[in-house]
Amino acid sequence: MEETYLLNVEGVKKKILHGGQGELPKLQDGSKFTFHFQTLKDDFERTVIDDSREAGMPMEIIMGKMFKLEIWETLLSSMRIGEVAEFWCDAIHTGMYALVSRGMRRIAEGRDPLEGQKHRCGMGNMFDYHSTGYEDLDELQRTPQPLIFIMELFRVRGWRERLPEREQWGQAAQLLLLGQVEDPSAYKRDTWAMSKEEKLAAVPMLHSEGNRLVLRREFAEAAAKYQEAVICLRNLQAKEKPWEEGWLKLESLVTPLVLNYCQCQLELGEYYEVLEHTTELLQKHNDNAKAYFKRAKAHAAVWNEREAREDFQRVAHLDPSMAAAVKKELKQLGERMRKKHVEDRKRYQGLFQSGQGL
Repeated sequence: MEETYLLNVEGVKKKILHGGQGELPKLQDGSKFTFHFQTLKDDFERTVIDDSREAGMPMEIIMGKMFKLEIWETLLSSMRIGEVAEFWCDAIHTGMYALVSRGMRRIAEGRDPLEGQKHRCGMGNMFDYHSTGYEDLDELQRTPQPLIFIMELFRVRGWRERLPEREQWGQAAQLLLLGQVEDPSAYKRDTWAMSKEEKLAAVPMLHSEGNRLVLRREFAEAAAKYQEAVICLRNLQAKEKPWEEGWLKLESLVTPLVLNYCQCQLELGEYYEVLEHTTELLQKHNDNAKAYFKRAKAHAAVWNEREAREDFQRVAHLDPSMAAAVKKELKQLGERMRKKHVEDRKRYQGLFQSGQGL
């Protein structure tokens, strides 16, 4: 059930994280979906925007009742009871999310979701708002972007349910009773559904598993483990005040994981991704010699000679113990650049001579 596939809808991808039971519900206008959801940005850290579990209540929408985010009806209609699925939706489907989220947050806060809203269509109201009142939603409103929705469908009213009602997913004992797994230990909770304590406990295990995969030279698989650990920590960091003690402790765990991830990407030849993540890391920690070293190697790989030399020199300045490694890399860089210049000169001479003969 790990296969990613396209729904028959432009700009949507679906991945089943946990299979449901029975056939797809037979839906009609008036059918009511009850589900939990999490909304994430499509970035490296899969930044969490909303989480219905943290809000303390599941989401309910009624099919055919002009829900502002129409794509959700399509997504839910593709799910079986008990299924957990991840949907990637292009910006053509997510433009109204800021307004939908604003209303849901106001409800969770015990406020009127329509406060200050004129009786106009959703798009018209979007242009009336100078601000949603939430900084992250204002950003989405200004620059619509692809979003990821993780949904668990646990009830549909309006058709005969075939499974006992479940208020939460991820409990191995329940799944065992339903015949969905053979052994409780065979079911792994996805990080988005973990509690704070579970996320903290998962990080060292993911780190260790990533290291084991690196030793086997399975770099893509190792990178995925490091990335998952970073996501756990970033989700926890979002609840801390930046640069205060709790935030800094988590950041100290994030940094080596990002560096390990970048090393995997170097091995895989994903040099521009290394440049992106090391640069972001150095904006916070401009004295990290290992980050400069990995960025220098990425610059060298894409022929950014000046930038590579500058970063290698910073490494030698920040950490004299790496001077020998820097000297070796600079020598290799010089040899590669000389070889490239010779090849370029021959190529240009050949083109010029070829042109003269025409």
